[in-house]
Amino acid sequence: MLAVEIKSSPAGNRRAAPLPLESGEWLHSHEFLRRYERMPLVKKAELIEGVVYMGSPVSTKHAIPDGIIHGWLALYAAHHPGVQFMPNATVILDAENTVQPDALLRRLPEHGGLTRVNDAGYLAGPPELIVEVASSSASIDLRDKRRAYCRNGVREYLVWLVAEARLEWFCLEEDEYRPQLPDAYGLLHSRVFPGLRLPVAPLLAGDSAEVLAALAGHKPPETSVNR
Repeated sequence: MLAVEIKSSPAGNRRAAPLPLESGEWLHSHEFLRRYERMPLVKKAELIEGVVYMGSPVSTKHAIPDGIIHGWLALYAAHHPGVQFMPNATVILDAENTVQPDALLRRLPEHGGLTRVNDAGYLAGPPELIVEVASSSASIDLRDKRRAYCRNGVREYLVWLVAEARLEWFCLEEDEYRPQLPDAYGLLHSRVFPGLRLPVAPLLAGDSAEVLAALAGHKPPETSVNR
């Protein structure tokens, strides 16, 4: 019997190849992840309210604040069993929102948390706390992401507006995000994670030592208190 070799046409190859992600596209979370997984050189892409956003190069204006937040949450998680810190993890919230927040803190499922790791290894469901460092993405973080996080039940959402030297910590109350204010010592407190304190003035000044000390109950010096 004569063997016949069938070769696919170049046009067929083009049809089979996955399309790259492009900023501004409208996609479903499933298709977004399918394409994202085939772009290993892309370090950050997100689907927010059905729209694709591609990450830009990371400057020190973002990286340094990001590092302080990571250290703060990592230290807290290290001393609280049942709590897990994740930096830059892809999180599937719903059909139109697959995000990659700068940092998150979650309760493990066996401790009452709402997130699960799916079969593909991604986090699914709302983490209890999400933190975004907004250096060039403030409008997205405060508008579209805030709306998506609130609707999906993320109980606390912290945004560090680097250019404005300002923090916004939102707590979910009756299906709405309401901002909380610092206490008399200039500290913001989590309502979900006991003992998770954030000294506002030292954080904005980049004083990582004072930020970490606040987790041990140390009060900021009088000169650091926001008035």
